[in-house]
Amino acid sequence: MPEYLPELIAAVITLLYLCGILAAIDALLTARTPQGAIAWSLFLIMFPVLGLPLYLIFGGRKFSGYINARRDDNLPLQRSVQEVVAKLPTTIRAEFSSEESSLEVFEKLAHMPFLAHNHSRLLINGEQTFGAIFDGIKKAKEYLLVQFFIVKNDVLGRQLQQELISKAKEGVQVYFLYDAVGSHALSSSYIRTMKSAGIKISSFSGSSHGGGHVFRLNFRNHRKIVVVDGHTAYVGGLNVGDEYMGKHHRLTPWRDTHMEISGPAVLALQLAFQEDWYWMTHEMLPVSATPACNETDSERVLVLPTGPADELETCSLLFSELIHRAKQRAWIVSPYFVPDDVVISALQLAALRGVDVRIMLPDNPDHKLVYLASYAFLEETVPVGIKVYRYMEGFLHQKVFLVDDNLAGVGTANLDNRSFRLNFEITMLVYDINFAADVETMLRKDFECCRELSMDEINQRPWWFKLATRISRLFSPIL
Repeated sequence: MPEYLPELIAAVITLLYLCGILAAIDALLTARTPQGAIAWSLFLIMFPVLGLPLYLIFGGRKFSGYINARRDDNLPLQRSVQEVVAKLPTTIRAEFSSEESSLEVFEKLAHMPFLAHNHSRLLINGEQTFGAIFDGIKKAKEYLLVQFFIVKNDVLGRQLQQELISKAKEGVQVYFLYDAVGSHALSSSYIRTMKSAGIKISSFSGSSHGGGHVFRLNFRNHRKIVVVDGHTAYVGGLNVGDEYMGKHHRLTPWRDTHMEISGPAVLALQLAFQEDWYWMTHEMLPVSATPACNETDSERVLVLPTGPADELETCSLLFSELIHRAKQRAWIVSPYFVPDDVVISALQLAALRGVDVRIMLPDNPDHKLVYLASYAFLEETVPVGIKVYRYMEGFLHQKVFLVDDNLAGVGTANLDNRSFRLNFEITMLVYDINFAADVETMLRKDFECCRELSMDEINQRPWWFKLATRISRLFSPIL
C-alpha cells in the first residue's frame, strides 16, 4: 500500500463531510419548509456519501429559478386563459346560496370558477376506465388531448398507441404528453411510431424544451388527462400500464378510480393541458374555447390544477380546507399518507369536532419507505378518533375524497410532500349530492375490503419496526 494512501483517503472523507456541511447550509437557507430543511441537513451531515448525489438530484435551491421561468414563460398563455375565463357565459358559471358561499375559497385557489351543467360518472378500476377512454377516443372528430405520468410499451400501452394512430390517420389532431421521469422506460421506437403517424408528441420535464439541469428530476407532471373534442374528458389515478389492468406480478388486483366528465368543466381541463403543452413546446393549441353545455345536467364542478409554480402551496391548502369545512364526515383515500403538519392538525381538529374522519391506505405497499413513514403518523391520528383503514385486496392507488353529503373529488394528488409541493397535479371537485352518493357507495364497498388499525396493533410492533418508521418519518419531507 502506498504510504500516501491513508492520507488521501482521509482527505477525501474530510472533503465529503465539508461538502455535506456546505450542502446542509444551502438546504437550511433554501428549502421550502422547515421540515425539509431539517431532513436534508441531517441526511447530508450524517451520510454525505449518499446524501450529496441525492441532494443534487432531488434537492436544489428554493425553486425560485424554475418558478420564475415557468411564470414568465407562461405569461402569453395566461393572458389568453384569463380572456377565456372573462368571456365565460354567466349561464355556465355556478351559482351558490349564501350558505354555500364558502366554496369561493376553492375558486380562488384554482383561479377558475365552479362551472355548472356538467355530468360525471365514476370509472372503477382499469377495465372500466380504459374501456370508456377507448370508446371516447373512437368518437373523436376534431382533436384529442392525451396526458399521462406513466406510459409503458406493454399490451395496454400499445393498444392506446394504435387507437391514437387510427384517429390520426382519420385526420383527427392528436396531442400526446408524457412525463419524462414517470415514463423513463418508454422506448424511442414507441415514440417514433406515433410521430410517423402524425401525432404531435412531447415529453414533460422540469425545464422548458427539456433543457436545464439534467439532475432536476423533482418537477414531475403527475396529471392524467384525456380530452375528446372539448366536450368529454377523463381524469383520475390510472396511468398506462398493464399493472393498472390487474396484471402486476405482486400488486394485484389494482384498485383505482378515474372519472368521465362532460360539460363546461372540460374547458378548464383543456386549459390545464394547454399550459403544460405550451411550457414544453411554446405552441398554442387550436382547441375549442366554446364550452359544451347541457342545461339538464346539474353538477357544479371545479377543475383545480396544482403545482410547484403556484404562488401558494395550493395542493396542501386544498386538503386543509376540505377537512376544515367537514361537518359530518371527511373520507380520504390515498396510496401514500405522509402529510405535513397543517393537514395533520386539520384532521385532528375535525375528529375532535365529532366529524367521521376516515383514512384509507393500502396494506400491500409499492414503496416501502413511504409505507413505513405512514405508520409513524398513526400515533397522531388513531388516538384522537381518526379511523385508519388498510385495504386488503391488492394494491390501493385511487385518490378520492368525500366531504359530508355533497362534495366529492377524484384526482391525481396523494397525501404527501411530493404532491403538495413538487408534482403537477389535478383535482376535480364535484359539488353535487348525487355524485357524492355514488362516491359514498363506492367507498363503502372499499371499506368492506379493509381492516381498521388500532393502537394495540401499532404498540405490538417490534422495536426495530418502530425505529424504522421513526427514521422514515424523519426523511418524509424529502420523499
